[in-house]
Amino acid sequence: MMTMVAVVFVLAYATIALEHPFKINKSATALLAAGIMWTLYSFASPLGAEGVTHQLTEKLAETAAIVFFLICAMTIVEVTDSHGGFEVITSRIKATKLTSLLWIIGFIAFYLSSILDNMTTTIVMVALMKRLLKEHKQRLFFAGIIVIAANAGGAWTPIGDVTTTMLWIGGQITTGAIMKGLWIASMINLLVPLIIASFFLKGNVVPPDKVENGGPTNTSQFEKTLMFFMGMGSLIFVPIFKAITHLPPYLGILLALGVLWLVGNILHREKPAEVKEHLTLTKALKRIDMASVVFFIGILLAVATLSANGMLPALAQWLDVKIGNQSIIVIIIGLCSAVIDNIPLVAASMGMYPLSQFPADSFLWEFMAYCAGTGGSILIIGSAAGVAAMGLEKIEFFWYARRIGPLAFAGYFAGVAAYIIQYRLLH
Repeated sequence: MMTMVAVVFVLAYATIALEHPFKINKSATALLAAGIMWTLYSFASPLGAEGVTHQLTEKLAETAAIVFFLICAMTIVEVTDSHGGFEVITSRIKATKLTSLLWIIGFIAFYLSSILDNMTTTIVMVALMKRLLKEHKQRLFFAGIIVIAANAGGAWTPIGDVTTTMLWIGGQITTGAIMKGLWIASMINLLVPLIIASFFLKGNVVPPDKVENGGPTNTSQFEKTLMFFMGMGSLIFVPIFKAITHLPPYLGILLALGVLWLVGNILHREKPAEVKEHLTLTKALKRIDMASVVFFIGILLAVATLSANGMLPALAQWLDVKIGNQSIIVIIIGLCSAVIDNIPLVAASMGMYPLSQFPADSFLWEFMAYCAGTGGSILIIGSAAGVAAMGLEKIEFFWYARRIGPLAFAGYFAGVAAYIIQYRLLH
């Protein structure tokens, strides 16, 4: 029966990886896998139904902490965007050369992703490129660079990437340590592709003939600026709240969301209902990607089955015996994230290596955060940012693999080398 649990997981993994050719939504696959795996485990476990229910309740609490955080963060970003808050950044870009624009966009995406998350940053930045560049081919290339920059930027902060957030909430990393430990490696991951691209990207910026979907027109500049800083401040507040109170991050972001909701109500209280309708948090909650949230629930619970039945610790021992070198194991996990979603990979790793053996902020967890966060840039389907860009700009899989993949590959291994050298010098 335990073998069947593993078989279901492998089949689900393959179906998720081949979501586009199979045309089966990965959220449906993840939910099916979670339900079937826990059911099979309950039949085979010596603990009986009551013991398995207790394990499931514990794993559900861990999953809910991540899901609450994601829902709140996505809602805050939607509210900021509905007010036109991101125009505070986009209106200040005045580059005339493509190379200059490339570096500006790369750095904006890098640092914006460290505050938001890589998928949201990619959506915002790709939308921005449609207002800055006329040629679709040029926008495709810039979208690829945005994916690399967003994934690199998300890896070095606890709120910049789902996998880093998982490690942070799980206690494997702390805010100050991950920011100090991974900034250099993440920056090199971005700089190497930018330097290489600068040699063959030539020409001037040609703006589009007209701006489409220019954003909200019924918000004042004060409202845009206020909601931008309120939204960004809400997200920055969360790690500060955790450091001061030692309470879970989801409680901090629930508090921040409540404050933002209150400010929004006060800001628009005198406006007619039809004017303020799309600016409310109620409307923002309807716009968030609930399919992705459901996927996180399903895949995290599916992986939790392998942790509960002891398969992941056994896999960790097997890898240690066969490979032995932790650095190589983590590098391989990062490369696998280019093909397979990095969320279940990191969730599996968290179950494979106990905190009692690998304490918070150890080499394993920081290196895992970097490799899993940036390895997905090598292929377009390897990260949420890549999938978002693929849908927005209709990027072809093999075009990305040929034009952007080698840049991401070079940046990935340059960052790997940088982190290992840095760690050895400081420890």
